[in-house]
Amino acid sequence: MSPPRLTGTLRSFSTVSKEALSGQLYDLKTKRLKRRELFAREGLTWNKIYHFCCEHPDKAEQQAASQQLKSLLLAAKDIVGNEDGQEAIESAAVFLFETFHNKDHVGTEETRAIKQMFGPFPPSAAEASCACVARLRAPLGDSRVENFMQDLGSRHNPKRGSAFGRNIAFSYDCYMLNPLEELPCSGIHEEETSLNFINFFNNQQSERKACGEGRSSSGGALCSGDGGVLRTEVEKYLDGGNMVSSSQEELSTSLFEMLASHKSDDELQNELFELLGPEGLEMISILLQQRASIVDSLFTIPTDRTSYPADMSRLVSGEVTKPTYGCQVTIQSEQEKLMMKMYRREEKRERKRGKGIEDSDSSDAVLTFDPREMRTQREQALLTARREPILSRERVHERVRYPNVYDCYAEATKMPAFVGGARMMLPEGVRREDCKMYEEVEIPPNQPMATGFEEKPVYISELDEIAQLVFKGMKSLNRIQSLVFETAYNTNENLLICAPTGAGKTNIAMLTVLHEIHQHLQPGGVIKKDEFKIIYVAPMKALAAEMTNYFSKRLEPLGITVKELTGDMQLTKGEILRTQMLVTTPEKWDVVTRKSVGDVALSQIVRLLILDEVHLLHEDRGPVLESLVARTIRQVESTQSMIRILGLSATLPNYLDVATFLHVNPYIGLFFFDSRFRPVPLGQTFVGIKSTNKIQQLRDMEEVCYNKVLEQVKAGHQVMVFVHARNATVRTAMALIEMAKNHGEICCFQPGQGPNYGQCEKQIQRSRNKQMKEMFPEGFGIHHAGMLRSDRSLMESMFSKGHLKVLVCTATLAWGVNLPAHAVIIKGTQIYDAKRGALVDLGILDVMQIFGRAGRPQFDKYGEGTIITTHEKLSHYLTLLTQQNPIESQFLDSLADNLNAEIALGTVTNVEEAVKWLSYTYLYVRMRANPLAYGINHKAYQMDPTLELYRKELVVESGRKLDKARMIRFEERTGYYASTDMGRTASHFYIRYNTIETFNELFNSQRTEADILSIVSKAEEFDQLKVRDEEMEELEQLLYNYCELPAAGGVENGYGKINVLLQTYISRGEVDSFSLISDLSYVAQNAARIVRALFEIALRKRWPAMTYRLLTLCKVIDKRLWGFAHPLRQFSNLSHVILNRLEEKKLSVDKLKEMKKDEIGHMLHHVNIGLTVKQCVHQIPSITMEANVQPITRTVLRVRLIVTPDFRWNDQVHGSVGEPWWLWVEDPINDHIYHSEHFLLQKKQVVAGEPQHIVFTIPIFEPLPSQYYIKVVSDRWLGAEAVCIINFQNLILPERHPPHTELLDLQPLPVTSLGNREFESLYKFTHFNPIQTQIFHTLYHSDTNVLLGAPTGSGKTIAAEMAMFRVFNMYPTSKVVYIAPLKALVRERIEDWKIRIEEQLGKKVVELTGDVTPDMRAIAQADLIVTTPEKWDGVSRSWQNRSYVQKVAILIIDEIHLLGEDRGPVLEVIVSRTNFISSHTSRTVRVVGLSTALANARDLADWLGIGQVGLFNFRPSVRPVPLEVHIHGFPGQHYCPRMASMNKPTFQAIRSHSPAKPVLIFVSSRRQTRLTALDLIAFLATEDNPKQWLHQDEREIEAIIATVRDSNLKLTLAFGIGMHHAGLHERDRKTVEELFVNCKIQVLIATSTLAWGVNFPAHLVVVKGTEYFDGKSRRYVDYPITDVLQMMGRAGRPQFDDQGKAVILVHDIKKDFYKKFLYEPFPVESSLLSVLSDHLNAEIAAGTISSKQDALDYITWTYFFRRLVMNPSYYSLEDISHESINKYLSHLVEKSLRELECSYCIVIKEDDRTIEPLTYGRIASYYYLKHQTIGTFKERLKAELPIHELLSVLTDAEEYAELPVRHNEDQLNSQLAQHLPVQVNPHSYDSAHTKTHLLLQAHFSHAPLPCSDYSTDTKTVLDNTIRICQAMLDVAANEGWLVTAINICNLVQMIIQGHWLHDSSLLTLPHIEHQHLYLFRKWSNRKGRSHTGGFNLPIEGLPELIAACNGKESVFAGILGQEFHSTQIAQPEYTDTGKT
Repeated sequence: MSPPRLTGTLRSFSTVSKEALSGQLYDLKTKRLKRRELFAREGLTWNKIYHFCCEHPDKAEQQAASQQLKSLLLAAKDIVGNEDGQEAIESAAVFLFETFHNKDHVGTEETRAIKQMFGPFPPSAAEASCACVARLRAPLGDSRVENFMQDLGSRHNPKRGSAFGRNIAFSYDCYMLNPLEELPCSGIHEEETSLNFINFFNNQQSERKACGEGRSSSGGALCSGDGGVLRTEVEKYLDGGNMVSSSQEELSTSLFEMLASHKSDDELQNELFELLGPEGLEMISILLQQRASIVDSLFTIPTDRTSYPADMSRLVSGEVTKPTYGCQVTIQSEQEKLMMKMYRREEKRERKRGKGIEDSDSSDAVLTFDPREMRTQREQALLTARREPILSRERVHERVRYPNVYDCYAEATKMPAFVGGARMMLPEGVRREDCKMYEEVEIPPNQPMATGFEEKPVYISELDEIAQLVFKGMKSLNRIQSLVFETAYNTNENLLICAPTGAGKTNIAMLTVLHEIHQHLQPGGVIKKDEFKIIYVAPMKALAAEMTNYFSKRLEPLGITVKELTGDMQLTKGEILRTQMLVTTPEKWDVVTRKSVGDVALSQIVRLLILDEVHLLHEDRGPVLESLVARTIRQVESTQSMIRILGLSATLPNYLDVATFLHVNPYIGLFFFDSRFRPVPLGQTFVGIKSTNKIQQLRDMEEVCYNKVLEQVKAGHQVMVFVHARNATVRTAMALIEMAKNHGEICCFQPGQGPNYGQCEKQIQRSRNKQMKEMFPEGFGIHHAGMLRSDRSLMESMFSKGHLKVLVCTATLAWGVNLPAHAVIIKGTQIYDAKRGALVDLGILDVMQIFGRAGRPQFDKYGEGTIITTHEKLSHYLTLLTQQNPIESQFLDSLADNLNAEIALGTVTNVEEAVKWLSYTYLYVRMRANPLAYGINHKAYQMDPTLELYRKELVVESGRKLDKARMIRFEERTGYYASTDMGRTASHFYIRYNTIETFNELFNSQRTEADILSIVSKAEEFDQLKVRDEEMEELEQLLYNYCELPAAGGVENGYGKINVLLQTYISRGEVDSFSLISDLSYVAQNAARIVRALFEIALRKRWPAMTYRLLTLCKVIDKRLWGFAHPLRQFSNLSHVILNRLEEKKLSVDKLKEMKKDEIGHMLHHVNIGLTVKQCVHQIPSITMEANVQPITRTVLRVRLIVTPDFRWNDQVHGSVGEPWWLWVEDPINDHIYHSEHFLLQKKQVVAGEPQHIVFTIPIFEPLPSQYYIKVVSDRWLGAEAVCIINFQNLILPERHPPHTELLDLQPLPVTSLGNREFESLYKFTHFNPIQTQIFHTLYHSDTNVLLGAPTGSGKTIAAEMAMFRVFNMYPTSKVVYIAPLKALVRERIEDWKIRIEEQLGKKVVELTGDVTPDMRAIAQADLIVTTPEKWDGVSRSWQNRSYVQKVAILIIDEIHLLGEDRGPVLEVIVSRTNFISSHTSRTVRVVGLSTALANARDLADWLGIGQVGLFNFRPSVRPVPLEVHIHGFPGQHYCPRMASMNKPTFQAIRSHSPAKPVLIFVSSRRQTRLTALDLIAFLATEDNPKQWLHQDEREIEAIIATVRDSNLKLTLAFGIGMHHAGLHERDRKTVEELFVNCKIQVLIATSTLAWGVNFPAHLVVVKGTEYFDGKSRRYVDYPITDVLQMMGRAGRPQFDDQGKAVILVHDIKKDFYKKFLYEPFPVESSLLSVLSDHLNAEIAAGTISSKQDALDYITWTYFFRRLVMNPSYYSLEDISHESINKYLSHLVEKSLRELECSYCIVIKEDDRTIEPLTYGRIASYYYLKHQTIGTFKERLKAELPIHELLSVLTDAEEYAELPVRHNEDQLNSQLAQHLPVQVNPHSYDSAHTKTHLLLQAHFSHAPLPCSDYSTDTKTVLDNTIRICQAMLDVAANEGWLVTAINICNLVQMIIQGHWLHDSSLLTLPHIEHQHLYLFRKWSNRKGRSHTGGFNLPIEGLPELIAACNGKESVFAGILGQEFHSTQIAQPEYTDTGKT
């Protein structure tokens, strides 16, 4: 046996040092259990009866007997009910057996006995039990039964024989001394005051011998014998090998001390048993029987030794043994520790000596240091310690006083007491009563705290108006609220408020909410609602609902929305965004913040986190709170954002620890109010029932409960009795009524016949609840969640009106309803917990909540709370409710899971961060305060005071566990953690680590549905659910009735039970027993989540069949319908009869869709139902799919899937957002998923029947498989799925690509080989690079067309310059045209060439783009034209009459591989036209194409007319700087959170790949540049040197930042991070570029356009996400692969790096695709098809095409034609035979020409061959418009159209269809529309045309735009408006409509001036706004204006102003002088745009 658990009492006086405590922590519990078992074993038990009755040799007899016993149990169950567990039923059966074992019938005596024991009972049950006992008795014979009963009864029943220690008469008087007398520290007796038992005993003996006055020797012998009894017993006990660690003398001392105490024998028996264990049972009986004599023998002391017993009394009272803090914690000061050490050392020495000199008295040994002195000193110290406060941290003599802590417990002295065998401290004034039946402790109500001198209540009327609105109806804040007011309402401090229940903490939360709202209050009283979120975390759903109601009511006047977000109340993303305050449960909020930074937006705009009931930290759910707070505080520190934390809790002992954990400043934010602050003081009574027999216990509880109730009712109070099961409410109420009737006291309870009693009685009689009606007249009521809502509210109102004296209810009443009573009684503290699957103790939270209902604030002076529990639990509840146990952390149990969540979130990536993260938990706070409780020994703690090593050990250990379960990858050497899919799934679905281990072991792709259920049922989440014997039968029935699948494990196993329950839940089975009902709901909640997780795992593992099975199972559990049920069962409005008929008739959904409603009605024999069924059938989501497959290469297919919804939307059924679907492509033969994604069909798509386009790529393998399946399955609906087969039979794969050009090993050419000094001087280097060397000759010395494919950064621009130089040399009069695809590239080239070519070579360079259109003369003189494809296309369309187009000698097209992108067709047309021109003018135009490495360069070369000589296509690897590429996949369906989860990896990539060299990060949008930058700054903030990326002096950078306009940029530049996007001001962009190029800032975050536009190479490039939001299709689409290559190409700087690094972060499903194409080149396909009509129109207008044959010929010139032949399947051409191609092209031409004809652009003549252009076609071609736009104009322009209609015609032009409408911009548009004059269609805010309309209006009105994106969008809109308006003008003029034409001219003026037509023309002057117009009026009103030359009219517009000023600047200055500075008035030297 382990050594004894030494209580402090023993330890203080024993020689056992504290280290002997190494035994188990829970020793005490096990001993108590053993004790109970032993005592229970005595007497009659069920097991004994069972064995006695079943010990027949005959099998049949045995079975009969066991059957009878079963029936007896059932009868007992009927009598006691089943909510108290099996034990109660068994002991009831024992009682019945005992009662009837010698009776034949149920007599009155028996009835009375049973009634007395159990209360009212069904007589049939008694009859049945009597019969059973008789039948059991028959085969055994009466005499045997009688003997058996007597045999056992004698042991059990005290009447029949005497138990030990019962008849000892024992007098206490001889040693009741004053325990507080001082110790005699001096004087003669000092040397004998040794506390060594042996010495003491010897002394006693010798004294006896000396002073044997008149004693007979036999008496003496007896005495000595008794003292010796103790000694011999102890020797015997120790020799038995028990309690090895203690010596004989120590044990004897301890035992003697216990025997000599004032305890009753019963109590002693318990304590001795606890000390000695079961092995000491006989010893205990001997000691107790001889207790008096033993004690006497050692206490018969001669009179002259008076000082001795005083000392003994110390020992006896056991009072001063230790500071009484808790029950196991000893607190020592430093001084004491030293003393103890010295003392122990001495004692050891002494013991050694003692062994040497056997009988020597230790007091003789001469010591330098006397342990007795030590001991007395220690006692002294302890005595003083007793008066010290308990809770001070260090033993300082002066307790730290915190200003706001009102803690009387800490200040008052306490008296120690033993309660229920445990030692504890109680407040003063406690009354205790101890009788045979129970022990009772009553704590009187506290006096309320006296009001302080400076305390003043805060009156609502004195607060600001917001607070007055919110606290409407209240006069003032209560006392606590007033004390907290200043801190809560006017500061940002974190707060911890500990106050009793009902003290008004909710309003304190409200004060902090108001403080938050104040911070977002705009001057006009407008609250900026989108800037903040407030989160209120409440521990229970019931509470969350109550809080939601409270806050939404109060905050309604402010327009703040409050929503509940719990397991029951899910919110959509949109709802969450529109809500300002969320009330949620800890788990739910944890899940929300676990999803990679939630949606960034959500957790980052949380400004206030309110945690209610923080004292939950020590319950099972504590860890969740810890991880929440840790996460929040880390976020505060890393993002430097302000999140205020407010903790509310009941009074708890170690409030300082909790304050430390919540980062509360104890001097400001810590408020502690003890029970004196309760609005109604509370008296508490604790009753512990002593009986160990379960049935007796229940009876005693009933009795005590009745007495308490009666006492209250007699005093005229109302009582609530809380019980813990629904059916117990009725039973308790009936029992109380029964008792009252028996005692004749029922009249006390009956309600008074008041005036409105009659009508109440009527109301009650209407109810259906039988028991309720019966009880009401007696004054009793019941209340529980199982009753109807109406009945519950009836009971509540009757109770509050006073008609009910007693209300028996369950705990839900305390949580959900605020219904107080004078007294509450908690009867019994065992409550069934489904999560644990067992009866557990009522949680302290519930007890406090229930006690909180005691005392009605308006009526009572005080309230009374009584808790009736068993004796052994008494101390437990006492310590809890008097706050004596510090609350500890439970975090260790769930450390692995929480660590995994942080790793999956990306906030912890290595051991070091994990260690830091642990330091934010409450665990850390408590580990330091109480290391022993967490298994840290003292030595370790001294060596490692911050526990760093210990924390490291913890996280490494957890890391290993997680790694083993494959949830993370943990590399121990470096300490890095990497998250895996499995771990992320576990974190998001809240799955525990052991469950994942189970999955790893059992889960594979071959499992069936039954296997899945059995795997789910083995999850750790269900471990605690046990099978109870009494449930077996019901489970068997459930298994038989409801289980469709075999349940592995059967009902006798835990997991079998779970399986049965889950299937019962799905089958909607009925469950009876109370414990099964709660188990069932627990199983259902968790199983749904676990199956979802399994589904994700299967999807990630790419197992198609399994994925499908699991998704179906998820829906089966959600809908509670089996998969084979009829899908219409998902509609609640169809009756079962109908559904059953549908299933009988086997009417499938498809059949039903085809039938008419009447047919259906007839089939179902119910005519009217047909319509409903038909409607339901059409509401089941269904879709049609159409897949189009395009081979990109021989191994990759692109699939374009068109999904069209085919069902009717109904908001009741489908909600208001959309229907989610899963899509995957599976290969049935290999059982593999190649691609999967999740998409949403939005409501508006379904209503409009709009198709959804989904594009993805999948691999194919040769030989070609026969087919793949595309499966689309609804995420919510059973039976809603579609399959589309991709057939590979007629797929033609493209040709294999020819090999690349090899890079030859040539001697690099010197620059001098150009042979021209001027050219050579342009280059700073001396030699060309290898690629340039290899192509030099072809470019510079020949005229062949060239296609150069080489990786980015290999110097292609120089190659272009070589070709230009050849033209300058050979054809000086000709022109060079350089076409670059982007304006930004053109700009870059112009800036470079203006200097090098124009200034140094003297050649004229002209830019020709949409922004810059030089006049004809400039173009005609230019030598080099740099332009964009569209512009050149527009110019060269009319090449016949533009001579300079014909002078072009060379066309250089940069980035020609962009042919495949959206703008590709323009390039195609240009080249085709160039070839066409050169064939017509007999002057060849040389074409040079530059591109990245291409796959199908040959096709491109053929099309460009290049033979073998001009094609150079190098492989991607021949970069001048080699590139290392890393690709990382990221999970997550949603774009924003996925981007957010990439920020941490981006930061790590920079740290590992490029800590000091420049880094470029490419993102998809401007918003992303900002978010990424802010996140990076947040990560930097946690580093030692946060400005490590800034390589410039602080002062210099500050000067630069001062010039920057963009506020975000100002912030980021300070950290060395630049942002670059089109939304920045030109000057800011330049600043950023300069800083980056000069390495002053290290990181540049840019949008993808920068990759093309500006050549800034960097060492590391991070491509963060490869999708962008496409405004046209309104979804995220992939970048073209060329863009990604271009971005990667920016990595590696030729001058500085020997290698570049690229890190590409992609959506995990696309990882494989990018892996393939980033290393091998991508083929370029043509995209001419989509815009063919427009280009044909241009050629027709130009006269190039005049017949259909011409059109066909024209197509054969294009690149499209080349690719059509090479990759026919891509363009949906069946085969490549001659006539197929011919047919295909003819059809194409026909279709395009028809379109043009419909748009009035051309006319096809009667012969159906010739084509003529019409005016409209020419207009379209000239202004470069799409033919649809011109068609619209033709149809919509009318004579005399007003301006606002013209505006809408303009904005409906097709050109604007591509204006992006980004995410959530429809909301911005609707807000913007409210401030603008012209109305737009309110249903089209998400349309690009509407947005254009709004932007133009905003441009005219100078309205503020909602965000910077809008200003760039406005620029885009304005770029196009002029040419579109000119086209409109031409159309109007062509029709001859004057008014319309003039209005169009006005519209153009409006656009250019940016004003409405009716605005004053004065506003067109610079700087003049509306508010300045008064100056002109004022001036015209002034008298005496003679000097103005007689101009007398008021100045209304510009003409008057010109006349008034008469050309004199002084007059002008005079008008404006007051408001403007002279520099603003003066006329500048140059003219400013349009406004001067």
